[in-house]
Amino acid sequence: MASLRVVHYVNQFFGRIGAEEAGDHPFTVRDGPIGPGIGLQKELGDAGQVVATFICGDNRAATDLEAFGAAVTAALREQRADVLVAGPAFNAGRYGLACGEACARSAALGIPAVTAMNAENPGVDLYRARTYILPTTPTALGMNDTLGRLARFATRVARGETIGSASVEGYYGKGVHRTAILERPAAERALDMLARRMAGEKFTTELTLPAVDHVAPATPIADLVSARLALITTGGIVPKGNPDGLKQSNSTEWRAYPIAGLEQLEPGKYESIHSGYDASAANANPNYVLPLDAVRELQHAHAFGALDERYIVTTGVGTAVVEARRMGREMAAQLKERGVNGVILTAT
Repeated sequence: MASLRVVHYVNQFFGRIGAEEAGDHPFTVRDGPIGPGIGLQKELGDAGQVVATFICGDNRAATDLEAFGAAVTAALREQRADVLVAGPAFNAGRYGLACGEACARSAALGIPAVTAMNAENPGVDLYRARTYILPTTPTALGMNDTLGRLARFATRVARGETIGSASVEGYYGKGVHRTAILERPAAERALDMLARRMAGEKFTTELTLPAVDHVAPATPIADLVSARLALITTGGIVPKGNPDGLKQSNSTEWRAYPIAGLEQLEPGKYESIHSGYDASAANANPNYVLPLDAVRELQHAHAFGALDERYIVTTGVGTAVVEARRMGREMAAQLKERGVNGVILTAT
């Protein structure tokens, strides 16, 4: 059987370009395996040859996935690839987005693809329906094992072998359900699961529910009259023209804008760039989403002490939990430095 032409995608770090200082490195194609690609080639053996390595800086890829994806598509056509392997990205969010986009573009060309990342990586939820994603450890400590699994999986999909369900093969489920005729009816299976659960025995449910993140409420502010508050919104309210290019969805960033001396957000000077709701009302009156006018009334009535001189904004639509946690920590650290005691968080 002919050796497969394998293309491997890595970020600037694993491509041996540099660390964060090389995050804007442009999309580059190098011959042969590089970095973890050398281990991938060892695991492939005679089944495949890593003919090229695609490299791109995490910032460059994640901030413009459309341009990154177009570059991947063009390069894949030139390489006449049989299969694309991306990563593994482990729990690196920007890297995971790039791996997912690269695999999705490959699949759109009819070229099989597979990547690997940790369950907390935002790339899992965003791309699991469009490509195969294998689970990994949070860090690169699991590199060797993951490369072996990637090599074996890539070989199978490139050869057109039948790939079973996620529970059988071990990849993250794509959310695809297929009708099947089982020997035992649903009622009997349900009662069997109930009996096992009541007996404290292990059982496998046929309806897996998504995990729900629980956040403990913050302790109430003891002295609100003297407290310093801040406004935060996930509703995408930015100065007209979106001068800093805040993303409309799948956000990985946030911005802060001055409101010192403003009694309200003036229509025409602010707008919503959020892609998850009809922004016409918000654009007509941005205070509907970021209620500066109402908060100023409360401030003048001495309901609280002071309002921070900046408001913070991001977009909530499609934002992965792991990215939301990171941004929340960053916001909180800055607000604490500014002496803020509490936050009014508005959505859409």
